[in-house]
Amino acid sequence: MSARARDSLGGRAAIAGIGATEFSKDSGRSELRLAVEAVRAALDDAGLAPADVDGLVTFTMDTSPEITVAQACGMGELSFFSRVHYGGGAACATVQQAALAVAAGVAEVVVCYRAFNERSGRRFGAGVRHREPSAEGVALGWALPFGLLTPASWVAMAAQRYLHAHGLTPEAFGHVAVVDRKYAATNPAAWFHGRPITLADHAASRWIAEPLRLLDCCQETDGGQALVVTSLERARELRRPPAVIAAAAQGSGRAQEQMTSFYRDDLTGLPEMGVVARQLWRTSGCGPADIDVGILYDHFTPFVLMQLEEFGFCGKGEAPDFVAAERLPLNTHGGQLGEAYLHGMNGVAEAVRQVRGTSVNQVPGASRVLVTAGTGVPTSGLVLAADG
Repeated sequence: MSARARDSLGGRAAIAGIGATEFSKDSGRSELRLAVEAVRAALDDAGLAPADVDGLVTFTMDTSPEITVAQACGMGELSFFSRVHYGGGAACATVQQAALAVAAGVAEVVVCYRAFNERSGRRFGAGVRHREPSAEGVALGWALPFGLLTPASWVAMAAQRYLHAHGLTPEAFGHVAVVDRKYAATNPAAWFHGRPITLADHAASRWIAEPLRLLDCCQETDGGQALVVTSLERARELRRPPAVIAAAAQGSGRAQEQMTSFYRDDLTGLPEMGVVARQLWRTSGCGPADIDVGILYDHFTPFVLMQLEEFGFCGKGEAPDFVAAERLPLNTHGGQLGEAYLHGMNGVAEAVRQVRGTSVNQVPGASRVLVTAGTGVPTSGLVLAADG
């Protein structure tokens, strides 16, 4: 277990702008164009120009390099550029990287972005295809020959163990899907706008990899999302109320692999998210009772339940009842199950809207929002807070 102390990053930077393209199944344009549209929208939201940007952060999986985005957006010189690995686990870490650069004086205005044609182009849910040999791929080599070829099948292993350990049925996962789709139904930007579901709908959806059904799995989306990070002092002078980065953390657990950490002593939790949780609580000075909204990465419903337990919102095996009772407003944009699958970046944007008071599903008085990134992989998280 990490023995780290509270870090000094909290409160030194803020998210000052958010921007996105529409969320679709066929964008009809390149991933670079999606990235540029999202970046320009975020800068406009903040009241900044491309020339103000001196830093860019994205995912290692993104196909639009920082220098290409800078050129296409009309930016000038860059003093900071960075990428974060592990797919959706990078979402909150891009903001952490930007905040670190701002706090250290390495850059003044850093834009985080993610853009892909994940439905009309490369579909991550299709599973493993040709890969260049790597040490990272060795772990997959122990699972692929036995038919564990897709992200859903990898998560199904842990999901089945979770149900067995706590004496639950797959209906436990349905509560997450129902809540996400409830919020998506009232969000005009969501793909599933106007289309809520019931537990019966969840139970009737087809199996993908038992015990996961279709409605336990996030969508595939084309689109882009960007976020502008700067110092809190500068953010206060800009167009929108700042979303203060009260805490940011990354985490990798013992015996960590990418989605196939099957050789741990216990498959019913997410140790990597436990690392993130401890650091977020230490740095922000908050605990579960202080959080007004939870934006929890929901590529698959079982991992939302495990996250709630890792963060201490409820005890082990208690998360299904916690979600069913709606004790915490959860994924108020509809999540990746209901709004869009943008590798978690759209969740960060929703957290900013909640802090600003501008969400279409606004939680009254929301001043602290927990955001998490992809689970099953090395991951990250944020606590965003209202200024003052």
